[in-house]
Amino acid sequence: MSDGKINLAVVPVAGRGTRLLPLTKSQPKEMLPVGRKPVVQYVVEELARCGVKRFLFVTGPGKTAIENHFDIDAELVESLRESGKEDLLKELAFERADLDYFYTRQRRQLGLGHAVLCAAAAIGDEPFVAALGDSIIGLHAQSLIVRRMIDEFQAQNADAVIAFEVVPREDVVHYGIAQPDRSPEAAGEVFRLSGIIEKPSPAEAPSDLAVAARYVFSPAIFEHLRATEPGKGGEIQLTDAVQRLIQSGGKVLGVRLPPSEPRFDIGNFESYFKAFVEFALADAEYGPELRSLVRGLL
Repeated sequence: MSDGKINLAVVPVAGRGTRLLPLTKSQPKEMLPVGRKPVVQYVVEELARCGVKRFLFVTGPGKTAIENHFDIDAELVESLRESGKEDLLKELAFERADLDYFYTRQRRQLGLGHAVLCAAAAIGDEPFVAALGDSIIGLHAQSLIVRRMIDEFQAQNADAVIAFEVVPREDVVHYGIAQPDRSPEAAGEVFRLSGIIEKPSPAEAPSDLAVAARYVFSPAIFEHLRATEPGKGGEIQLTDAVQRLIQSGGKVLGVRLPPSEPRFDIGNFESYFKAFVEFALADAEYGPELRSLVRGLL
């Protein structure tokens, strides 16, 4: 039961990752390494830093590696101790974090909105965070954006709070795009939405503010997801359900990502390569040598 704090996150990880084939043929894209850790570990660590203690993963076929990753591997721990590699135990510290993990299935690939809806029975009547499992916020997940979103949600008695980032105008066709209740130029760091549009053309986009993979929702979102018809791509779009929430009078806020907390999208090879290189170059131990190597190659 909820104690008034928002400490539950829904993490959709059921997508097939087809834009990253063949890497994703036999492993989840959320388990691809970025620097020293898999993507989904960064997501969990970011949310835990913001006060989230319970994680509900919405999984699909071929995603058991995620469950295995967050399990406690007693045999591995014992093997490291017996072989004199106890210094490596610190790399498994995330296993012992005071966090709870739960799993449910998206049995059909019907989009992000449907994936969130699959969590409804487990969520019940409490507010929750939704965080895409293939996007890291901030270098090495050093971001407190979700904490700020939770604070705004509670302080303003909102129905939803969504993170947004500025994207090039030609890229709006790939995102849900905000329509602030004032001009985009006048909208501050926190603004109210009068609408949100899924993947508009550059000409019809009301702004260049794109959804940045983090949400805070009241359970009212489930009512609107159930009523949302399949949209672009034949999928139930989370953006369309948010638009229904706004049209019904719901209070939906946007929070801009600060420049110091960029989003790293592990959705295609271009963005994956960029994320891996940036994280590797920032590695405290190997980054300096790698920078020298890269300069020599260039």
